[in-house]
Amino acid sequence: MRNFGKLGLVLAVGVTLGVAVGGRVRTEAAQPAEPMLGHMVYFALNDGAPANVEAMVAACDKYLSGHPGEVYYAAGTRAKEMNRDVNDRDWDVALHIVFKTKADHDRYATAPRHLQFIQENQAKWKKVRVFDSLLAAK
Repeated sequence: MRNFGKLGLVLAVGVTLGVAVGGRVRTEAAQPAEPMLGHMVYFALNDGAPANVEAMVAACDKYLSGHPGEVYYAAGTRAKEMNRDVNDRDWDVALHIVFKTKADHDRYATAPRHLQFIQENQAKWKKVRVFDSLLAAK
């Protein structure tokens, strides 16, 4: 057996324990090949009555959640108590989806459930704004 010195012995023991305990040595996780895509949609309704707002959130939940490649999904209402000058308050329902890749978003855009959501709900919208962004995980 070669003489590796104290540092060599410590490294050898650490690797041996790592393999014996977990079968792997921990390393930094590889960065994704491409950024995720954040798809944020803000709906202003023709009639912003509370029942209509809740119905739109429910429609988002029914048709827009659970698509392949979704990393994060949420739909909700405007936080009316947020009244700073910088707050945009010209909307009723927000949709937030983060997709693993742009390709996942593109498949979602033409998915039957997404198209059905649009068909069933677009008459209720006064205005829709879509904000898509590339997101680098940190």
